[in-house]
Amino acid sequence: MREFSVSSCPVPAEQQPINEYQELTDSWFFSWVRLDWRGYIMKLAEVWTGSWVIAGPLAAASFAPQKQPLQFILAGGGGALVFVALTLLRLYLGWSYVRDRLFRETIVYEESGWYDGQTWTKPPELLTRDRLMVSYQVQPILERLKQTFAILVLFVFIGSLIWNFF
Repeated sequence: MREFSVSSCPVPAEQQPINEYQELTDSWFFSWVRLDWRGYIMKLAEVWTGSWVIAGPLAAASFAPQKQPLQFILAGGGGALVFVALTLLRLYLGWSYVRDRLFRETIVYEESGWYDGQTWTKPPELLTRDRLMVSYQVQPILERLKQTFAILVLFVFIGSLIWNFF
């Protein structure tokens, strides 16, 4: 394979898909999903626990914790899950954006502002490299996020079943 010269790429460095990918992997927030399962779940548990600061008082206003403890816990926990769902959505949107940029044959970029959009077609070597990155690096991250969404939906479903039976 021929070696691709980055200097021949007209796309500004910060808009090159490989650099956008690297920026996400180095990011404090977006790197959460790259942690091992335990670390990843702990980060989401921290979001859920921190969300109780808002969800707890709202649940307590509707269900007195002393009189209706189960309803209070379910309402507060469900409200806190909203923040976890929003966190997962943000992670998914960021990683799927990079996946799309890596996978596409052409890159849309801006040289100096919103008004001068350009497109550049990746050479075959670069396209192959980027698509391999999608297959082996980005797609597993998106699958993990989808699995987490499914588990979150399962928690909501179980919570609603408990709510209906009590």
